[in-house]
Amino acid sequence: MESEKREARFVEDTKHDDHESGGGAIQKTYTNTTDTEKGSTSYAASTTGLDHRLETKRAERRLLLKLDVIILPLAALLYLSAYLDRGNLGNARLQGLQATVLRGSDTNYSLALSCFYITYIILSIPGTLLAKAILPSTSISLGALIWSIAATCQAGAFSPAALYVCRLFVGVGEAMFGQAMALYFTYWYLPHELSKRIGLFISAGALAGAFGGLISYGVARIQHSPIIQWRILFLIEGLPSFLLAVVVFLFLPSRPQTSRYLTEEERTLALTRLNRKNLGEGHTGVDWKGVKRALVDWKTYVVAVIYSCMNLGLGSVTGFLPTIVKGLGYSNADAQLFTVPPYVVALVFMLLIASYSDHYQTRGIPVISVFCISIVGWAILLSVTPIHPTHAQLHARYFGCICVVTAGYSNIPLIMSWQSGNTGSQSQRATSLGMLNSIGQCLSVLAAFLFPTPEGPRFIKGCSLNLAFSALGLLLTLGMTGWYRWENRRRDRVEGGKPPGDVVLNVVEEFDLAKGFRYTP
Repeated sequence: MESEKREARFVEDTKHDDHESGGGAIQKTYTNTTDTEKGSTSYAASTTGLDHRLETKRAERRLLLKLDVIILPLAALLYLSAYLDRGNLGNARLQGLQATVLRGSDTNYSLALSCFYITYIILSIPGTLLAKAILPSTSISLGALIWSIAATCQAGAFSPAALYVCRLFVGVGEAMFGQAMALYFTYWYLPHELSKRIGLFISAGALAGAFGGLISYGVARIQHSPIIQWRILFLIEGLPSFLLAVVVFLFLPSRPQTSRYLTEEERTLALTRLNRKNLGEGHTGVDWKGVKRALVDWKTYVVAVIYSCMNLGLGSVTGFLPTIVKGLGYSNADAQLFTVPPYVVALVFMLLIASYSDHYQTRGIPVISVFCISIVGWAILLSVTPIHPTHAQLHARYFGCICVVTAGYSNIPLIMSWQSGNTGSQSQRATSLGMLNSIGQCLSVLAAFLFPTPEGPRFIKGCSLNLAFSALGLLLTLGMTGWYRWENRRRDRVEGGKPPGDVVLNVVEEFDLAKGFRYTP
């Protein structure tokens, strides 16, 4: 009977500690002083355990602040730089790129857009695994160096072929960065800390859209320059990326096990936190069994298709938002300026919904909500005519633009965190995240061909396909979040209930099939 009491007390304490790890209030603890001879039980108050937990929580907060101060700014600047260099083709198009280099051809412009995605898709899995095989600070900075040089060289392109080659190498560099950074975050942060930080990281993409519009507006105002405007745009947005790559190589922390950025006490605390959530693998290098598990797991492919449905809208926004806004009746320069507010709204909404997702540890419901916003936006752009519109119709279409931009960006951190949290080991996680791009960017190639000039300003084909794939993404997400919940309940039944919090799981060998592993729905 006494052993049963002790076991019950252990389970209760374990659950309490798990609640604390999520940021809950710390409760007072007691020491059991049972007098077995008299059969009485009392609890003597003890402050030792409470003081220890309070000090541990303070130390964790200091550690998180120290990590956030260096990791988040560098990550955000990298993403800002990447999205400026990736997305500036749409702005350059309105400043004469298509007329002067691409021979006025919509097809050549679409090919230039799609060249980026070719190498980005093919190399995403190897590029993400590279951050597992070697120090992530080295692989990520190398990727930044490659794309920055290629993006800057776009300013010197005089033929379609030269621009195509530059875009291919921009894709090479970003394949070593995009999902690798999401993997890198899991080396330092716990699941309930992940989505909002990836959201802050991805928010730089929305800022890039806003800054890109402002920079393009300013460049469009340059008069009598010996250098054509779109070449100036590529130089302004490409050269700083080169300097940033050097800074990242020098200052981005590598791994908790080896980083000189941490003291020994902080290193111990960081590894203890990760081990508590089965995230701390003590070795580098690729575990090919983990790679195989990701490649044969059907869930990896379904979530990647959901990501692809999202990326069709994002690719449409990245390549054609200035063109769509120009169709509302604005001049080229003003169209650049009016692309800014949608990105600002996207930034705020993305941070809010990512914080909600982390707080409640749910990914499916927020993803579903964002797809609903996407459906509303594309439905407005499809149904409200831009031909001889009234003021109300113009405002409605501009609201539709805000919706599609918001949806295009807000689902990125949610789906990344969803894929990451439902994998067991780092190698499985790296492969699964890489497959988000390898499969998930396929529809981005299609987006490059959805908005040809003759179909403007309504772009019925582009809006219709985006609407259809947003609906498909919504349905698949409903199915996946339902399956994850069902599977968690099934494992509870088979294993005799939910596992105690912070129990060690054999995820290195058994991955997401390990006893005690539960999915984030």
